[in-house]
Amino acid sequence: SAPSPRVLVHRAGSTLPGGPSALGRRCYHHFRLAARPLPRSTGPRSADRRPPAQQHAGTRRDQARQLVIDLETRGRQALPLFISCLEDTGQHTLASFLRASRQERDPEAIRPLPLTPFVLGPVGLQPEKPTAVTSQAALGNLSPVVLGPEELWPAKLRPEVLRPVDSSSGGFRDVCAQDGVRGNVDLAYVLDAEPCGHCLIINNVNFSSTSGLSARNGSNIDCAKLQHRFCSLHFTVEVKPDLTAKEMLLALAELAQRDHSALDCCVVVILSHGCQASHLQFPGAVYGTDGYPVPVERVVNIFNGTSCPSLGGKPKLFFIQACGGEQKDHGFEVASACPEDRTSGHNLEPDATPFQGGPRTSDDQVDAVSSLPTPSDILVSYSTFPGFVSWRDPKSGSWYVETLDHILGRWAPTEDLQSLLLRVANAVSERGIYKQIPGCFNFLRKKLFFKT
Repeated sequence: SAPSPRVLVHRAGSTLPGGPSALGRRCYHHFRLAARPLPRSTGPRSADRRPPAQQHAGTRRDQARQLVIDLETRGRQALPLFISCLEDTGQHTLASFLRASRQERDPEAIRPLPLTPFVLGPVGLQPEKPTAVTSQAALGNLSPVVLGPEELWPAKLRPEVLRPVDSSSGGFRDVCAQDGVRGNVDLAYVLDAEPCGHCLIINNVNFSSTSGLSARNGSNIDCAKLQHRFCSLHFTVEVKPDLTAKEMLLALAELAQRDHSALDCCVVVILSHGCQASHLQFPGAVYGTDGYPVPVERVVNIFNGTSCPSLGGKPKLFFIQACGGEQKDHGFEVASACPEDRTSGHNLEPDATPFQGGPRTSDDQVDAVSSLPTPSDILVSYSTFPGFVSWRDPKSGSWYVETLDHILGRWAPTEDLQSLLLRVANAVSERGIYKQIPGCFNFLRKKLFFKT
């Protein structure tokens, strides 16, 4: 048996935008009246002798015409689809009435439109008549994705302009996600003060003859690079060259005692010889020009919440270019080793000295192992793994600082500090015959994006 009128209306409506409910009761009412058989004629009947319900509803042709009007409001394919459903289910009489009603209103519209499949994949669209200069060349080989029948395609496609994403060292980066994190105060530090904070660079190049330490040729190149880089990151940079161990501690204490209330961050950079040292949290020590070591742990402890309350809850960053020991890492062979990175190392100098190489007192020994309060908002970046040497070229500076400066210049506008340091570690690890791998102790509570 043929489906009921309500089922036909539902079927036709389900193929149209908006679903079956959009046809409504009115369309179904017209359908029933149009499908009702005509009463047998018993002679002429004037309009005023018809029953009231029939006078209100009109003739079958009137109802068919009204149904056509209602269906046409659903789009160009609504009526042809509905007629096709009627023919498929044997409702040829009603289909003929609808065709005739449509023909009276639009003689060119009696032919049903062919169904157009939905396009679910990317397609390359070529306009028949270009009407404007497009930017297809700028888009490369990208093809727009169109969903829906062809009649609903827009006249002009406006693809979203995507920000370029680099796929080099570090992999793909979701730039939009990073931007969302940067603006979230619960996930990222706020660095919008001007200036952003203080940056102290201690650059020890020349050491006393009694220290047994050689001059650090090339360190001035490192210092100049970092001074320029942190100025561009909106820090107030102060450089202090060739400080003894005591002078280093005084300079660090003076910086910690300043009022940082209006600032958002603090940076300390130490360029010197280094060695291993007893520690609880942060390994290693850096030498003053007099040959006395200053433990990194003591340097960090000067900026804790007790000694520097105005920096509480704000990031405190330490960058240490110094050796962590005397071991030289020859590395191991990998298939992807770059020939240009396997350069001769005869001009390289380590920033290493023996653990017992400098004079020290009992007071220094006690301070070297002093405990650090619960660390927070602290990051210490080392140029090398504890116990190993850190390489420096007298002509171009140290591997670590050279790479750090390059990475900050290229990626600081879009990436957080931890991602930047991963790039630094990866780039440095691929250099030279002797190997080096930077690392960090990260006690930051949030992501840190530099102000650029």
